[in-house]
Amino acid sequence: MIVRHLHEIKGSEREVETDQFISRRFILKSDGMGFSFHETIIKAGTDMFIWYANHFESVYCIEGKGEIEVVGGETYPIEPGMLYGLDGHEKHYLRAEQDLRLMCVFNPPLTGREVHDEHGTYPIL
Repeated sequence: MIVRHLHEIKGSEREVETDQFISRRFILKSDGMGFSFHETIIKAGTDMFIWYANHFESVYCIEGKGEIEVVGGETYPIEPGMLYGLDGHEKHYLRAEQDLRLMCVFNPPLTGREVHDEHGTYPIL
């Protein structure tokens, strides 16, 4: 059984921070669960292009306000209680009007050291 608390992850190697987001990685590939689970804070004012060409992602909003725009498709408001699943490797823009607190699941699981490349994609490590 795996038990982790947020206070243990903050400031550890499982927390990654950039100018646009903070990602706290609760479950990673090394945990052997077949998925990874993250709390991600998208900072207010962020407008980032993302394309998970190698991963499926589901995202549940806990707090904040923003939107996801699918390239060539619709734009959906993000607010508490909203879930979206990127089941087709959709290229998208993620925008945060307020800090967004999101709970995210990735498959295949992330190792915890991935960085978005120039295409907004995480490589398979």
